[in-house]
Amino acid sequence: MLRLVSALLFIVMTTIAQAENRTAVFAGGCFWCMEPPFDGLKGVIATTSGYAGGAKKNPTYEEVSGGKSGHIEVLEVTYDPALVTYEELLAVFWKNIDPFDASGQFCDKGPQYASGIFASAADRAAAEASLAAQEKKFGKKLATKLLPEAEFFPAEEYHQDYYRKNPLRYKYYRFSCGRDARLKEIWK
Repeated sequence: MLRLVSALLFIVMTTIAQAENRTAVFAGGCFWCMEPPFDGLKGVIATTSGYAGGAKKNPTYEEVSGGKSGHIEVLEVTYDPALVTYEELLAVFWKNIDPFDASGQFCDKGPQYASGIFASAADRAAAEASLAAQEKKFGKKLATKLLPEAEFFPAEEYHQDYYRKNPLRYKYYRFSCGRDARLKEIWK
């Protein structure tokens, strides 16, 4: 009987904890490159590479990367708001994109690689304030868009945690795209 009560208590507590978690969706070009900065953040429970913003259900990488689906490569960040705030996630997002590039991000070009924040109604004001602060900081309008919340579709399994599964290929890709050099130039 004690085991049954313990098991039920565990299930209830796990369910409550999961219900308190939130998600944020950011578009920063290649989703492989957006995972590591968030994965290293205390309070981030999971990151999932995927697609958002298009009309088709469950698009494939080929459809999205070919620019035919209307989706954007995104990263869904599941987090515990008691440990990390949405505003802190936004700060990490900004430091990992080129907010001036209207044609994509780094070596990935096309609307499917645009930078953007898919903000829920609850997060819209914080996202707007963050965008306004960055535009004030740089003294000009940015290419990064504030987008309405959209259905998220996880990318294929081989894209998930790519930087961990294929560290050499990932590092080569990131370097050859000039991502780190450009980020250093922008964010000093």
